[in-house]
Amino acid sequence: MGRVTERRKVIRIRDGAVSTRPDTLVAEEPLEIRLNGKPLAITMRTPGDDFALAAGFLVSEGVLGRADELQNIVYCAGATVDGSNTYNVVDVRTAPGVPIPDITLERNVYTTSSCGLCGKASLDAVRTTARWTVDDTEGGSAPPVRLEPGLLASLPDRLRAAQRVFDRTGGLHAAALFTEDGELVDIREDVGRHNAVDKLVGRALQNGTLPLSRTVLLVSGRASFELAQKAVMAGIPVLAAVSAPSSLAVDLAAETGLTLVGFLRGANMNVYAGEHRIALRATAAHG
Repeated sequence: MGRVTERRKVIRIRDGAVSTRPDTLVAEEPLEIRLNGKPLAITMRTPGDDFALAAGFLVSEGVLGRADELQNIVYCAGATVDGSNTYNVVDVRTAPGVPIPDITLERNVYTTSSCGLCGKASLDAVRTTARWTVDDTEGGSAPPVRLEPGLLASLPDRLRAAQRVFDRTGGLHAAALFTEDGELVDIREDVGRHNAVDKLVGRALQNGTLPLSRTVLLVSGRASFELAQKAVMAGIPVLAAVSAPSSLAVDLAAETGLTLVGFLRGANMNVYAGEHRIALRATAAHG
């Protein structure tokens, strides 16, 4: 299997002094995901947790939602001309009787490490394929998740402290899942934010803990539509990011009832949607 990091020679220039030394880089390799033997998607990812990544990807596509819908996931032998296994092709087999929605290779041709799937279906598609609702404004069996701003402010430092590979490379994104009390449940790293989220969600599927209805998803970097979609499809009510959200991510959050927090840095943050879950005490400033 591929390594998470690789070594490369680098020329360092520090205060005019030139030296040569090895540097540790995050590994990036393609992963082809097949569904019941048919090619479905290719993503550039950091090797590791490949089965969870594939499972989480299929949760976000509306294919899987329960552990018993997943029969198995295997690496494909003979992935190269000479028959060797590259560990870069996985085949996901669904249990008999699991309906397969209309997802085709023509639509999901390629997933980059930076931006997620391109040309995804509209907000309506997410709304119609989501198995669980994150909109708790109209009441339910349990009260909505309620978060203190101070608790949210503490999460980025907890995520950063748990990033093991980042410390060696400085080149990985991370996604972390927290309880509503701020307890770290799981963290995954990858060259792509969307892959890290898929790995989290896939592990939850395999462990039978979907939907993740009383959790907070924290991602390094920005919050794209793709990440908001993955949170909604996994039943996660709160998505927080240390950088900016996209306009479509805000639209999706408002449509579905997702709480979306951006620019989470220190004690500062912007709440773009779902503010009913944030314990706001101060009167909002106008202007």
